[in-house]
Amino acid sequence: MLVLLVLLVVRLPWAGDLGIHAATVERLRHSLLDPGNPLVDADTPSPYYSPWMLALGAVARLTGLGTFAVLRLAAAAGLVLLVTGVWRYIRTLSAHPAAPALALLSLLLVWGTTPFAWSGFLGLNSLALTMAYPSTFTLGLAFHFWAWLTGALREGGAGGWGAWTGLGVLWGVILLCHQFSGIVASLGAIATVVAARAGRVVWPRLGVAAAAGAVVLWAWPYYDFFALLGAGDGLESVHRVLYTRLLARYGLVLLGVAALIPRWLRDRRDPLAVFFALGVVVVSAGWVTGHYSWGRALPAVVVPAQVGVALAAVGAREGRARGVWALLLGGALAVGGWAQAGTLGYVVPRDVLPEAVAERYREPWTGYHWITPWVRYGDVVMAEGRSARQVPAYGAYTVAPGYPDFFLPDGERRAAATEEYFAAGTPESVRRQVEREFGVRWVVDRRGVLAGTGLRAVARGPEGEVLYAVP
Repeated sequence: MLVLLVLLVVRLPWAGDLGIHAATVERLRHSLLDPGNPLVDADTPSPYYSPWMLALGAVARLTGLGTFAVLRLAAAAGLVLLVTGVWRYIRTLSAHPAAPALALLSLLLVWGTTPFAWSGFLGLNSLALTMAYPSTFTLGLAFHFWAWLTGALREGGAGGWGAWTGLGVLWGVILLCHQFSGIVASLGAIATVVAARAGRVVWPRLGVAAAAGAVVLWAWPYYDFFALLGAGDGLESVHRVLYTRLLARYGLVLLGVAALIPRWLRDRRDPLAVFFALGVVVVSAGWVTGHYSWGRALPAVVVPAQVGVALAAVGAREGRARGVWALLLGGALAVGGWAQAGTLGYVVPRDVLPEAVAERYREPWTGYHWITPWVRYGDVVMAEGRSARQVPAYGAYTVAPGYPDFFLPDGERRAAATEEYFAAGTPESVRRQVEREFGVRWVVDRRGVLAGTGLRAVARGPEGEVLYAVP
């Protein structure tokens, strides 16, 4: 499995949000101190400018490596951090030599019968597409954070004030790097503290850690972290899908839920059981209140259950029970592995895959490298839909951002202008006015609505898109 993941780092299949992260590296490569908006030509802050992305931008600037080479380094670093973090955290829960490997397999495969890809979700198919994302790096940090916090609590706060300050700084960095994964990390930390039954000597140290983390969040200069607390309204519709097809996407996790029950009966403060309960509360509250973005806390439900069934297979007190759990886990891994078998298509040519596996493979996006002979860094490109999510990866700007942008004050106006521009009945005079207003130099037409207009076609993409030069 690790060999497959390493090959995926090399392949770096493109789908989803890879474009925004590539664009972020591009902006930081050109200006570490004042990169501006990563997607549109505007001077606004952005939550994508996290400590991790700043480090990647510095690497790109200092080494001259291409953006996608830097993202492959990010994927490799995220994978190493994730694997070592899982290993360290599981060692705080079990001394059995097979426990870390089984936990890692469970995190990758014990999901459902339908592959589901989303940043911050550790299913194999999802990780194949998101390994270079900040979410993977952040979840790796989260596992290390839980392991470090567990050790500090078991020492009764004897680690010293410096260690607790370091824990707080790490917590702040996690929240800055990927806010949703930061919530998962925070829930796991609360569960760890509850399970430790910390004495009075630890509480002042926890306060110092929390204060250090808050200072990091407040002092970060690239965006106002606390302003994001009011950004949920624009994210609810896109996250509603997280609450659909629950059995198909997460059905195998029910085995892990069953494994948590005996742990909870033995110890009402079991860290995995408490972690799971906190995740259920947050995710359920999101469903009840219509705050569907809270569904991004689903890993706080899934991860403890997946770890729980892995530990049950090696830690049940009776040999017969251990054998039953091992058999159930083996079956779940087989079913989950078959459900995500199409991931092999990202590293193996599709025509050599068995037909049943090839049917599960989904082609990644082809990218827009074909526009780079004409479009230069900083040029404004009129694009919509998936094009708007990929074009900025090559250094260009779009008129409207391809992703929700809480800090962009004229986002709605930009979206309306883009929609009007690509409408079939829009007069040419209106299009020229939009081009002048936003400094548009190029247009990518995916739907063929601009054929026969006053634009000059200069290139065609592999999927039929046309790049037009603006008069």
